[in-house]
Amino acid sequence: MTNYVALFRGINVGGKHILPMADLRNILASLGCDKVQTYIQSGNAVFAASATAGALSGRIEEAIDEQFGFAPQVLLLTVERFREIAAANPFAAAEKTPKLLHVSFLSEAPTDPDLQALTELRLPSEQFALIDSAFYLYAPDGILRSKIAGKVDRCLGVSTSARNWRTVSRLLELALQL
Repeated sequence: MTNYVALFRGINVGGKHILPMADLRNILASLGCDKVQTYIQSGNAVFAASATAGALSGRIEEAIDEQFGFAPQVLLLTVERFREIAAANPFAAAEKTPKLLHVSFLSEAPTDPDLQALTELRLPSEQFALIDSAFYLYAPDGILRSKIAGKVDRCLGVSTSARNWRTVSRLLELALQL
């Protein structure tokens, strides 16, 4: 069995793509996932499974589509990979304000990221870093004021699923207890 962190993109946001967490836990259990736990309504889960991430993510998307009529992007990371991304945070001082520090987990490492475009969008107070398949953004003026936050996917050329540091920390805590 492999322990996973699952990040669901675009569910329960703005009244669209509603997926109750109890239903998500049931779907994951029906697919053979064990020790399933969810965290907040925006689509986060930790669990153990014998399937590979590639095979399982597609099966989860299909099962949600069959039951709810939409197929959210599902990014599965092993707990070890999730821990590595959290440990690589280049803005450790920003962890004191977890709502202002965000990590975008990338579907894959970008091959031709446009970091210059992100630099040009950056507010003077913001800092960002791209490390392998994670994009870190410290937005001390708030994520809603950030011009970078909404452009990460386009500028990096890969799909992402972002979480604030509070969520990253809590998911890591739950995952390490599996």
